[in-house]
Amino acid sequence: MDRYELRRLDYSLSEDHQALQAAYKDFFATRCTIETVRAAEESGFDKNLWERLCAMGATTMALPESVGGDGATLVDLTLVAEEIGRSLAPVPWIDHVCAARLLARLGGVDTEIVDGRQIVALDPQQDNGSGVRLIPAGSVADHLVVRDGDDVVRLSFSTRPARVDNIGKLPMAWVDPAAADSRTVLGSGSGALAEYQRALDEWRLLTGAALVGLVEETMTIAAEFAKTRYTLGVPISTLQAISHPLANIAITVQSGRNLARRAAWFFDNEPDERRELAPSVFVFMAEEAAKAATMAVHVQGGLGVSAEAAATAYLVRARGWAVAGGDPGAVAKYLARIVAEREGRS
Repeated sequence: MDRYELRRLDYSLSEDHQALQAAYKDFFATRCTIETVRAAEESGFDKNLWERLCAMGATTMALPESVGGDGATLVDLTLVAEEIGRSLAPVPWIDHVCAARLLARLGGVDTEIVDGRQIVALDPQQDNGSGVRLIPAGSVADHLVVRDGDDVVRLSFSTRPARVDNIGKLPMAWVDPAAADSRTVLGSGSGALAEYQRALDEWRLLTGAALVGLVEETMTIAAEFAKTRYTLGVPISTLQAISHPLANIAITVQSGRNLARRAAWFFDNEPDERRELAPSVFVFMAEEAAKAATMAVHVQGGLGVSAEAAATAYLVRARGWAVAGGDPGAVAKYLARIVAEREGRS
């Protein structure tokens, strides 16, 4: 088996990948404590954390060298997304990089977007692209890239839309394209819509990767609690009702991680070969993250459901982030169409 064919089946990380993930893991562990997360819940955004993240090159890395970026692969980006999920970082990094990559492909990106001084976001919901829509980063974005009928347009507002409260604690807002102060058509027709669809799939892939990190941290919180809590003289971690569900969560984490890395590799190297993989990551983790986070709360009993418990913060985001891009069931139908079309051609 040649090296290329082997890589299609092997998704282990290189030393460079490991160093990249370690750097961002350390960054968020130092800069984004649970207190930082709680303090940002009212707005859904920590401006200071965002600026520090951009200074580290997290936005620049995601874009091609042709527009001043560092040309990172999607595998690289899934590693950063995992750490964002692990820390519940209140920054719209996934929304920004997916929208910025779309702008780069459509010829509409500028330096202030590349380095993160201006935030750009997109509408990740799968609909017909018309009318008012709920956008996860709508209240903090300087620009929005949305589908409007058969056009892909860039919108700007002199006054940002007001944030609406949401279970995921995101900077979410209702956005009406007709009310924008500036509207620039980036592309029209099937080609532009295909690029927008690619951005949607990248958003789903990276959101799924973030949910992997989130679930792994909820497992860690629950496991550490279970090792120190005793009943009848033994740690509750030795009880099957605790240990078996925690083992299932560990399986979910590794399955989701492998699926995300596989999807990212195919997206980078053979984008037309396994198009169903990227939405599969989102559909799988959207369902499993909520179940895993709920179990982590159950392990901690009354402590887990208290307002100040970290487990609660993870639970609400596991549920909220999974629906930020609309109904996961709609993505499942989209995934099914991809598979059906491929099977019909074979």
